[in-house]
Amino acid sequence: MGSHVVRTLCATLFLTCSLSAPAVWAHAHLKQQVPAAESEVSPAPQSITLHFSEGVESRFSGVTVTGADDKKVETGKAVRSETDKTQLTVPINQPLASGLYTVNWHVVSVDGHKTQGQYQFRVK
Repeated sequence: MGSHVVRTLCATLFLTCSLSAPAVWAHAHLKQQVPAAESEVSPAPQSITLHFSEGVESRFSGVTVTGADDKKVETGKAVRSETDKTQLTVPINQPLASGLYTVNWHVVSVDGHKTQGQYQFRVK
């Protein structure tokens, strides 16, 4: 009977901790981006800025930008804002011509979870 009580107590403790700390199970989801998804911009952007739902680790995160012909755009390294751990910025190292661009991103949140996604924008 003693081991049954211990198992019940452990299960109750586990459930209580799980329900009281939902942030532990969270992932960094893209909340906002500049340029915005499905937008048409002019002039061409000189960087991509992504805002996530929680802090991200820049050394394990990255962004690639490709043109309509699937040609990769030259970018710099993804850098996390010093004042906002949810913001990641990637400089664009070459001028963007008119056309459709796809941004592919992957991040590891500060709690270790990996997420990824993509969106498109157009340069006028």
